[in-house]
Amino acid sequence: RTQNVLGEKGQRIRELTSVVQKRFNFADGAVELYAERVANRGLCAQAQAESLRFKLLGGLQVRRACYGIMRFVMEAGAKGCEVIVSGKLRAARAKAMKFKDGYMIKTGSATDDYIDSAVRHVMMRQGVLGCRVSIMLAHDPTGKEGPSKQMSDIVTILEPKEEAIILPAEEETPKEF
Repeated sequence: RTQNVLGEKGQRIRELTSVVQKRFNFADGAVELYAERVANRGLCAQAQAESLRFKLLGGLQVRRACYGIMRFVMEAGAKGCEVIVSGKLRAARAKAMKFKDGYMIKTGSATDDYIDSAVRHVMMRQGVLGCRVSIMLAHDPTGKEGPSKQMSDIVTILEPKEEAIILPAEEETPKEF
């Protein structure tokens, strides 16, 4: 939440600014931090991974939490979603659970534009759970809700243009005088 980042009267964001400034040895006043709301939380993998993390820490079952995340993402207009939770889920033996919905590409240069992915670690009593959320964004010509670049395998078939019929010119015979 933006208000949590800002803090009371902007105190927390000033603290964050000074921490970044001291950590990376910047001069005083050289660093400015801005906090902005996420335009569409359903299409942001980091927000969904954090949401999943808090659901699991709150004691919600893994399946129920993951299906809730996937439904929220798909209703937000994503093309596809994948949630992977791995670690000691119930028993002493660790395993991984994968939840998928929709269309998801895994390879190629289009993954850089179309796939938003985030990983979070959840410290549970039994051990650490790893949560990975991947969201495939839909094409958006404006570039606000998804990438404006069209996928390379999309083919558009155009109607043929009307051509003017050109008749061959008749050969002129030379006239005699």
